[in-house]
Amino acid sequence: MTTIKRFGALYAMMIPVVLYFLVYAYYPLARGLQISFQDYRLMGAHPYIGWDNYRLVLQDASFLDAFVNTLLIGGGTLALGFAAPLAIALSLNEVLRSWFRKTAQMVLYLPHLLSWVVIGGMWIFLLSPDTGLVNVVLVKLGMSGPIHFLADAGWSRWMLILLATWKDMGYNCILFLAGIVSISPSLYEAARMDGASRWQQMRDVTLPQLSGTMKVIFLLNTLGILRIFDPVFILRNPATASKVDVLMMYTFQRGILEMKIGPAAAASFLVVLLTFALTFAVRRLIRFDEV
Repeated sequence: MTTIKRFGALYAMMIPVVLYFLVYAYYPLARGLQISFQDYRLMGAHPYIGWDNYRLVLQDASFLDAFVNTLLIGGGTLALGFAAPLAIALSLNEVLRSWFRKTAQMVLYLPHLLSWVVIGGMWIFLLSPDTGLVNVVLVKLGMSGPIHFLADAGWSRWMLILLATWKDMGYNCILFLAGIVSISPSLYEAARMDGASRWQQMRDVTLPQLSGTMKVIFLLNTLGILRIFDPVFILRNPATASKVDVLMMYTFQRGILEMKIGPAAAASFLVVLLTFALTFAVRRLIRFDEV
């Protein structure tokens, strides 16, 4: 009772938050799990059919192809989307002029504020084989003829990885910079007194002290590997669909376009289970809970 009296106002403030998650997160999750075991139709009865939906999904070659595409695209985005912002953050930290550092941060962060519809439309225009700026420059320089970046199966995955990395680079870069700023200046002073160069300070002071931030960012990015949807939906086309269709695209096609809601729900829960397994494995691998 004493605890309730002391913190009653705080508990009351949490009620709307709890209700929000119950109504918009946990109830749809529980309902989706129920549907995954049903022969679900928009009208009529919804008989339970056990694990049939899951067996249907796991035996579907399109699901296995989507799983492979997801691992390749998501894995590439995870690796490049972690290394590139880290390199840029370390470089900006070495810049002495604050105005340049702030301007660079703003320019890098702008794409993160734009939706994938805007980003996709912009890059579809820039990468056009006929009038796109990228191909015009390549032709002028004599490096190659027009390249169908978004219609060539060989380029499609790489473009999704590069564009996803570019879009979120500014956000991750700011997180890294925040971690760098929190490092005690006394560590750098001690390193300079020992004769350490700028490179040695970065290697022996900045990177070890930044390990906690690196673990958090890597784990957060891992959570999104299997949930890639927006860039694929915007940039895919029939010529590259087999190389870029991911698990969430498979779920969208089965559930929304084909109205096979039961298999779509089963596929979505397989994605949830795979995300839990992947996150747990990465958490153990990077020793997230260790200081």
